[in-house]
Amino acid sequence: MSSSPTVQPLQLPEGSGIKFGAAVSGIDIENLTDADFDVIRDALFRNQVLVFKNQGHVSPKAQFELTRRFDPAGSSYGHGKTLDAKRSILHPDLKTIPHQPQVQVIGNGFVPEYEGLKDIKLRHPHHRTFHATRIPDEDDLDFTRFYRWHIDAALYGLAPPVVTTLLAVKVPGGRRQTCRYDDGTGDELDVPLGTTAFVSGYEMFDRLSPEDQEFARITRVEYAPHPYIWMSGARARSDGLGLVSEGKEVAAEQLPEIDPAKIQVLPMCWRNPVTGKLALQVHPSAVRRLHLADGSVVDDLAEVRATVHRLQRPGIAPDLVYAHDWQEGDLVLFHNRGLLHSVVGAFAEDEVRLFRQCNVAASHFPEGPAEVSQAA
Repeated sequence: MSSSPTVQPLQLPEGSGIKFGAAVSGIDIENLTDADFDVIRDALFRNQVLVFKNQGHVSPKAQFELTRRFDPAGSSYGHGKTLDAKRSILHPDLKTIPHQPQVQVIGNGFVPEYEGLKDIKLRHPHHRTFHATRIPDEDDLDFTRFYRWHIDAALYGLAPPVVTTLLAVKVPGGRRQTCRYDDGTGDELDVPLGTTAFVSGYEMFDRLSPEDQEFARITRVEYAPHPYIWMSGARARSDGLGLVSEGKEVAAEQLPEIDPAKIQVLPMCWRNPVTGKLALQVHPSAVRRLHLADGSVVDDLAEVRATVHRLQRPGIAPDLVYAHDWQEGDLVLFHNRGLLHSVVGAFAEDEVRLFRQCNVAASHFPEGPAEVSQAA
């Protein structure tokens, strides 16, 4: 019997400012037809986050094939084989599935066996390991922070993945936490335990003043070489949106060899391939320089970070954050070139969380504003 796909906007809290997200049903991920994929692709670029319920049966192979279908010329994991991985801030959080190496296992706690992995100890990233300040231990189970707002991207060599897929295999039940911004605004957000938080780069752009929109349209962002090693000594702002400037970045001579051809200078705004809308799309922790329209370069790291934070911060206001309430079997696709996302939450040792993540380094780089591209 042929299924008929349906795409419905997510049910969001009353008064929410969230303008993205959809639930998709009537599609068999294990036996995806071209027509089904056309529906998914169009829905993803229009809604940025797609939720498929009850997908616990989906194999790592099917997850990879769905992910790669957005860019069939891409095949390797989005961060590649991270050189000098032990110094990379990504190293402790990922385990690779042996028979499907583009799919990673992430989560928290001890898992005796899963998909060929044995006796794995997973660690949910905790803000105390990355932020310049921290929530006191006695408040840790009730309160949390956005760990690190980011785009899934190597930002050196490999092009940013188009899409990331996340499958919830095991989810600890129940409790909720208050996510605090701790930045003097009093902003906070009630979130489910271990949520993944998403914000729209399109909303981030739309909320800028006309002057800032013009600045964002014509400015390019240079990312640090080997960014996840470069930033490994630095610490984040309390809202998870970029780093504090304390001179703790790894010096260039202490990084792995740098290939200048792999350094990425990308538009500050990325254009949606279906709608043409512009997203303010910057990985705030990895920024190094800003290239201005007049040819000048802002090299002062503190100034670069302050500028990016000023532009991005309105877009992570509590009413704009979609905090997904994970249920076992949820498969979530998100448009990695139109959103920022963050891990959230603090687990107790015995709370086991098991997820599968897949993204594929793209075969092409994001496109900026059309008129700027044509003028370049």
